[in-house]
Amino acid sequence: MNPRLLRHLAVAAACAAIGAVALAVAEAAADAAAATGTAAAAAAEPAAACLDAGAWTTLDSGKPRAARAAAVLAAMAKKDVVLLGEQHDDEDNHRWQLQVLAALHAQRPDMVIGFETFPRRAQPVLDRWVAGELTVKELLAESQWESVWRFPAEFYLPLFQFARINRIPMVALNVDQKLVRLIADKGWDAVPAAEREGVGRPAPASSAYRDFLFEVYGEHAVVHGKDGARPQPTDGAFDRFVESQTAWDRAMAEALARRALPGPAGARPLVVGVMGSGHVRFGYGVRRQLFDLGVKGVGTLLPVAVGLDCKELADGLADAVFALPEAARPKPEPPRLGVRLEEKDGVVRIVDVTAGSLAATTGLKAGDQIVEVAGLPASRTLRVIASVRMQPAGTWLPLRVKRGDDTLELVVKFPAGK
Repeated sequence: MNPRLLRHLAVAAACAAIGAVALAVAEAAADAAAATGTAAAAAAEPAAACLDAGAWTTLDSGKPRAARAAAVLAAMAKKDVVLLGEQHDDEDNHRWQLQVLAALHAQRPDMVIGFETFPRRAQPVLDRWVAGELTVKELLAESQWESVWRFPAEFYLPLFQFARINRIPMVALNVDQKLVRLIADKGWDAVPAAEREGVGRPAPASSAYRDFLFEVYGEHAVVHGKDGARPQPTDGAFDRFVESQTAWDRAMAEALARRALPGPAGARPLVVGVMGSGHVRFGYGVRRQLFDLGVKGVGTLLPVAVGLDCKELADGLADAVFALPEAARPKPEPPRLGVRLEEKDGVVRIVDVTAGSLAATTGLKAGDQIVEVAGLPASRTLRVIASVRMQPAGTWLPLRVKRGDDTLELVVKFPAGK
């Protein structure tokens, strides 16, 4: 997979783990996502594309080989656990996941589906959803979708509906991100066992995983403007970051492994994990932790852009990849306010203000904390962005900001449409 894209995706995940979500990173990831669908084949140097749209390719023979869908899916149906990767904000990735789930379910109806999207505390909610006791609105509200997950629910709802109509158990794979951040801050050993949500000590990261995570860690430092000494692989902070990522992988692996045990009749269900591709690629993350837990029959599948350079299809990336065809995508709208935002511990703060922008003419400054937007609390970056984007041309948007010890009332005046 394109290294630049992988870094952007992983940096976004890293920011969440550390406890800060920068708007600039989110925009970069979105731009990279669009590039995989429309511009991957048009790089500065022509890519040696070797994938056919809508077709499978296996990667376990030293070089990419075209494979029949029936053969790939039959092999996966024989596994104990199958991991389906995704780029969270790409809707075609989720359409592909639904297609794979349906094909696997036809061969192994005794199935369980685990989702990274839900923390463990949401398990009773998922049980009620599959039992048909909740509406979509109730599912999202009771699972705290808006505060837990940062991506459109409509991308995932077809997967949830598939589980419901087929009465397939859904499993909450994730943990509260506060735990991941706590480990990143203090280290695994410094977190009391009672606060680990039952997660066991992870298997140590491989050297290859550490190398990849170090790129992520270093780029995260650049994103957040840490201009001092460059991070080193021997830094204690980096060791804690690696521990936080392996604990995250371990939590999901444990939830999957528990469901992969034989049932009362001795039969094992097919357990499918739906999660970000960073947890799947090269088997560094969840697969390694599953192996450590004694689950050896693990398959990995990833969606990729059809124009991907074949040099990126390294042996071991996954058991097989599916080439998603190019899709027409709208051009991203330019920022309307002209700020870069950062969220940490429920506080949304302005990091940068673009010269000459609406933000600048309104009087907003770097360092301002946005307290309210149109009278509503501003505790989430995405909520602030949505409020700005929904504002009609020619209207005014009141803001309350905190600057030092002062609280200011400002009004953004959007120009009338042409």
